[in-house]
Amino acid sequence: MIIQDVINHLEDFAPLAYAEDFDNVGLLVGDNKSKLTGVLVTLDTLEAVVDEAIENNCNLIVSFHPIIFKGLTKLTGKTYVERTVQKAIKHDIAIYAIHTALDNHANGVNDMICDQLGLVDRAVLLPQAETIKKLTTFVPSAEAEVLRQAIFNVGAGNIGNYSHCSFNVDGMGTYNGNDASNPTKGKKGDTHREKETQISITFPKHLEAKVIETLFKNHSYEEVAYEIITLENKNQNIGIGMIGTLEQPLSETDFFDFLKHKMKVSIIRHSKLLGKPIKKVAVLGGSRQFCYGRSQKLKSRYIYYCRFEIS
Repeated sequence: MIIQDVINHLEDFAPLAYAEDFDNVGLLVGDNKSKLTGVLVTLDTLEAVVDEAIENNCNLIVSFHPIIFKGLTKLTGKTYVERTVQKAIKHDIAIYAIHTALDNHANGVNDMICDQLGLVDRAVLLPQAETIKKLTTFVPSAEAEVLRQAIFNVGAGNIGNYSHCSFNVDGMGTYNGNDASNPTKGKKGDTHREKETQISITFPKHLEAKVIETLFKNHSYEEVAYEIITLENKNQNIGIGMIGTLEQPLSETDFFDFLKHKMKVSIIRHSKLLGKPIKKVAVLGGSRQFCYGRSQKLKSRYIYYCRFEIS
């Protein structure tokens, strides 16, 4: 097994395509082709963590937060970030950060907090836009079923609780190949008419390269006509935070005691108490300062705000 095998597993679960634009995720240090000796998982990659990796013969550190966030302009060892990166490079240790790719996953950080609180009827709080794409292509009708199935097999065509979703229109395609062409149907220089099926299939954006590769591999034409557009539909399975419901309403003080017990914290900061029972809970892992603008939307929907920190 090599380091890339672990990375493939991580990115199959939490694709980097859904991380926030400001974030620095993925392989930050090291050679992805190196043979894997061990994996160390951590919240933050500090010097002590690299020392632990060395001691335990782990040459891959999977970290939640990225050790390199805004980029490095020097490697002189003056800061803990520089020293950590230098030590990792010196000992051939790779560092991989997953951060908001995991935050924004439907079964990621916020879902885990919901598990801890026992919330039911969960949904993504602020679904991410521009994460769904649509492929439209044209294929000889006799080959349409094979192409559709191949594209379905790589993960396209899923809408909510339904799979194998597509829209198909039969028609007549025409083309005329020049002297440099090598048509698989018809002859160069002749205008050819072919019964074709127009196929439209949606897919999550992180699969785009795989969908295009599959299209070309399973299409018989020399020149494949296709288009890919980004849809405005929001992906209800990808986005910031989650919202869920307590099985039984709790008073404010009982809820805060419940929260402290479940999350193992001693202090909670919260907004003014209003004397109303708490039933629906919104969860956002991390500081979430980057979603301040988007949080205006939350203020109109949720009454209370509280924050806790786990040390």
